[in-house]
Amino acid sequence: MGRLIALAVCLAVALGLAWRLEQTPPPAPITAPQAEFSAARALPDVVAIARTPHPIGSEANAKARDYLLRRMTALGLETQVQVADAAARHEFGEEVYVVGGRVENLTGVLPGADRTAPALAIMAHYDSVPGSPGAADDATGVATALEIVRALKTRGRPARDVVLLITDGEEAGLLGAEAFFADHPLAKRIGFVINMEARGGGGRAQMFQTGPQNGQVIDLFRRTAVSPASSSLTVFLYEQMPNDTDFTVSKAAGVPGLNYAFIGRQFDYHSPTSTPANLDKGSLQHMGVQTLSAARELAFAETLPGKAPDLVYANTFGDHILAYPQPAGWAVLALAVMLLGLGVWQARRAGALPWLDVAKGLGAALYLIAISAALLRLGRRATGADFGFMEQRVLLAQVNRWEIAVLILGVGALVTAAAAAGRGRMRLAAAVLALAAGLGCSIFAGWDPIGAGLGAAGAVLALASFGRPTGVAGAWTGLLISGLLAAAGLQVVAAPAGFLVAWPLTIGGAAAALSALGARRSGAGLTLIAALGAFALSWLLGFGHGIFQGLDLPELLALIVWLAAMVIWPLVQPLENEKNARTLGLAILLLGFVVVAVVRHDPPWSTRHPRASQVLYYVDLDANRALRVSRTPDITPWASQVLTADGGEISREKLPLIYRRELRVAPAKPVKVAGPTLAFTAGPDGAKTLSLTLPPGARIAALDLKPSTALTSVSVNGRPVKALDKAGQWTRVRWQSAPQGVTVAFRAGGPGGVEVRYATTTETWPADAKPPPPRPADVMAFDTDSATVAAASRRFTW
Repeated sequence: MGRLIALAVCLAVALGLAWRLEQTPPPAPITAPQAEFSAARALPDVVAIARTPHPIGSEANAKARDYLLRRMTALGLETQVQVADAAARHEFGEEVYVVGGRVENLTGVLPGADRTAPALAIMAHYDSVPGSPGAADDATGVATALEIVRALKTRGRPARDVVLLITDGEEAGLLGAEAFFADHPLAKRIGFVINMEARGGGGRAQMFQTGPQNGQVIDLFRRTAVSPASSSLTVFLYEQMPNDTDFTVSKAAGVPGLNYAFIGRQFDYHSPTSTPANLDKGSLQHMGVQTLSAARELAFAETLPGKAPDLVYANTFGDHILAYPQPAGWAVLALAVMLLGLGVWQARRAGALPWLDVAKGLGAALYLIAISAALLRLGRRATGADFGFMEQRVLLAQVNRWEIAVLILGVGALVTAAAAAGRGRMRLAAAVLALAAGLGCSIFAGWDPIGAGLGAAGAVLALASFGRPTGVAGAWTGLLISGLLAAAGLQVVAAPAGFLVAWPLTIGGAAAALSALGARRSGAGLTLIAALGAFALSWLLGFGHGIFQGLDLPELLALIVWLAAMVIWPLVQPLENEKNARTLGLAILLLGFVVVAVVRHDPPWSTRHPRASQVLYYVDLDANRALRVSRTPDITPWASQVLTADGGEISREKLPLIYRRELRVAPAKPVKVAGPTLAFTAGPDGAKTLSLTLPPGARIAALDLKPSTALTSVSVNGRPVKALDKAGQWTRVRWQSAPQGVTVAFRAGGPGGVEVRYATTTETWPADAKPPPPRPADVMAFDTDSATVAAASRRFTW
C-alpha cells in the first residue's frame, strides 16, 4: 500500500505542478510602469482591429488599416503603406496551386541612433480569415507590436532603427511578407525579426522557430525570456512540418529571428468565436512580456546576434533555460550511463538483479510503448471524430475532458504493463489486451493498419516478456537501457530532440543509483523516488500537453508514458504477491474509456462552442444550373434545411473550384447573379493573356487551367510563377483582393490550347434566392458562409 500511496502523491503533485506551469500570467493593468508591457493598454487595439472579420481586400480590412495608420502616426513612427500584388506557389500531390492577392502592408520606423545599422523588425499581420474577427490571430500580435514600440520609446532612442512591420494577406498565403521581403526598400536593412502569431485563443506564448545556426539567438533568448515555453525539440519538429507563418518568408530571405505563438483554446482558431471577449488576456500579457524583453535587448544592443552552432535547450522551471552545444549531449548520456551503472552494481551486490530480468524489462518497455500507443489510438478512434481541421472541432469544443481521457488511458497503460511485468503469469492476458486494442481501432472508421500493427507488436512482446515475474531492479534496468539506446540514436540523427529522452533518463538513473535500482523499497526510498518523479513528471507533462495541443495524434503520447516510466517505475510495478495489482490497470483503462464514451455521446455544442456550418449558393453560368452546397465535413440539421429549401435531395458532388473533396449538394433554383468575364488575347512572339474580370462585390477569384502543351514565362498579375509547365496538369490559381482582376500571361512555343474553369465568390446570398432560415444559437457561420459562387468554363486554342 505504501507504494500506491507514493505513486498517487507523485502523480497528484506532478499534475498540480504541470497545471500551474501552464497557466498564463495575470494581465498587467493600465497603471503598470510605462516601460513595461501592459495587456490592459494593448487590449483596446485588439478590440478595434477585431470588431468584425476583415480578410484581405475587404472593406473591414481597409478600416483596420486606417486605424493602424492613425495609431502608428500617434506613436511618432515614420509610416508608409506598401501596395503590391503578391503570389506564392504550392504543390499538393500532382497539382500546383498559385495563391495571391493585392496587399497593403504597413511599415513604421522608430529611428535609432545609427540609421545604417541592421534594423530590428517587429512583425505581425492585421488581416483575418473570412468569417473570423481574428482577435488572437493576429490582432493580438499587432496590438502587442504597438505596445512594444510604445514601451521602447520610454527608454529613449534605440541603438538601431526599429521597424514595425504589419503585413497584410498572411491568411491568404503569406502574401504581405512575400511582397515586403521581395520588393520593399526596407527589407534589405532588416537584421532581425520578432514575429507574433496565434493558433488558438489562449495558452502561454511559445517561441517555436528560429533561423539556422541559432546559438547566439538562443543565448539572447535565455537572457531575456520571462517564464519561457520553448525547446530545441519544438524548433526541430516545426521545421519538419508543412506549417507556415510570415516568419517562413523572412527566414527564407536569410534574416534570423524569433517566432512566437500561443496554441491553447484551439476551438477559436480561425473561428467566429475568436473575439476579444473570448481571448485569454493572460496570453496577451505573456506574449507581450516575452517579446518586449527580447525586443528591448535587441533594439539597444551594439550588435545583433550572429550565427553560431545550434544549441540543445529547453525551459525547465521559472525563467530558467538549460542549454548546451549539441556534442555535449554525449556527456549527458555518459552521466546517465554512470548513474545506471552504479544502480546496477548495487543491485547485483544485493542479489536483486538476474540478467534475464533485464532482457524481460527491455521487452516490457517496448510492450509499454506499443500498448500505450494502441490504447491511445483506440481512444481517439472511439470518439467518432474524423481527422482534419474541421473534423476535429467536436473534440476541441470539449478539449478538457478529451485531454483527461487521454491522461487516464496513459496512466492505465503504464499500470497495466507494470503489473504484467511484476506479477507474471499475464502473458496471455497482456497479449489479448494488445490485440484487442489494435484491432479495436478498425471498428470505428474502417481498417486501421497502424492500430493493428501496434496491437500485433504488443502481443508478440507480451508473449516474449511476461512469463515468470520480473524483479523491479531488472525491469527498471531494461527500461532505462531502452531509453539509453533511444537517446544515443537521437544524439546521432536528431541531436536537438535528444534531450527529451536524455534528461528523464538521467533523472531516472539518479533515482536508480540512490535506491539501488529500486531494491530499497522502504518509506524513505519510495519518498525519494516519488520526489524525483514528481519533479520530472511535471516537466514531461508540459511536453505531453504541447503534443496533445499541437498534433491530433494521441498515440505519440506513448512516448511520454514511456519516459514517465523511467523515473517512477518502482512506484508502478507491483511485487509478485500484491493482490489486485492485475485489476487496477484494467479499472483505470475502463475509467478512461468511460470518459471517451462521454466525449463521444455528450454533444459539446453551445453558444460558446457552436457547431460550424458553411453553406454556399453555386451557380453554373454555362448550364444555367444552381446548387445549394455545404462545405463542412458534417452537416447540421440547419444546413440540411438550407440545402433542401428548393425541394431537392442531398447528394455528393465534386466542385473543384470550391474544394478538393466531394461536397454535399442539393439542386437549387437557378437565379440571376453577376458573373465574371474571361477574355483571351494573343500577342506577338507567342505571348498569350487570360484576363478575368470580377463582378461588383466579388473579392475572391478561382481559375483552374490545364494546358495541352507546356507553357513558359508564366505570370499572374505580373508576378512570375512556376506553373503551366506540364501538359495535361491542372494549375489552380486562387486570388483574393483583385480590384483590377486576375491576369495570367504566358508564352506558347507552338500550337496548343488551355482548358479553363473559373469562378468568383461574392460574400452575400443571391437576392432572388430563398434565404436561409434563422440560425440556431449553437450553430455558427464559418468562413465564407452564405456566399454566392458564380462559375463557368472555357477552352481557348491557338
